[in-house]
Amino acid sequence: MKRGRLILFLKAPRLGAVKTRLGASIGSLAAWRFYNAMLTRLWRRFAQEQRWRTVLAVSPDQGAARWPPGLARQAQGRGELGRRMARAMMAGNGPVVLVGGDIPDLSARHIAQAMQALKHADAVFGPADDGGFWLVGLRRGQWAARLFHGVRWSSPQTLTDTLANLPATARVVQLETLSDVDTRDDYRAYLRRPSSHAPAGGASSRRNYRAGSGYPADP
Repeated sequence: MKRGRLILFLKAPRLGAVKTRLGASIGSLAAWRFYNAMLTRLWRRFAQEQRWRTVLAVSPDQGAARWPPGLARQAQGRGELGRRMARAMMAGNGPVVLVGGDIPDLSARHIAQAMQALKHADAVFGPADDGGFWLVGLRRGQWAARLFHGVRWSSPQTLTDTLANLPATARVVQLETLSDVDTRDDYRAYLRRPSSHAPAGGASSRRNYRAGSGYPADP
């Protein structure tokens, strides 16, 4: 089987444009800082990984040019979320796994498990505890053409809707359930973790994240 692709499907870290649901409860700046912390962690975990080919897909497309070298770039293009995800997954051959940038517990181990599952399964999902999913993978990227058709995003039905678009004969593997950080309670639980790297300061923390991270924060 061909070496798999990992797509990091991200938004450019612009204040007020990322983690908007979280920002509604904790403020746009705190949500922006959280997202930056997640991107730093993601970059450190996957930028040098050699077991699969990692591809960076950033929205808007021009945002990818400002990231550090070392990862292949791929345009998300225009359209709603499902269309952009499908386009990214279909842009190559062989197994493909797509993840976002805001799952604190995401690790290389999960990607390795997904790639291993796709050796015998047609699709793999990482369920989220809110009814969505934090990872989607396909043995053949072309299956993504209709995978996200009619999906009710950001709802308890997101994963169920997506699974319903697979052929009835599809072999599906589900990984462990992980948590997103979308609400004030989610964020407080995240901050209680010893591994939390979210800054607690104000303007000085904002400047430090912009200057010291490995990618271009854009407030």
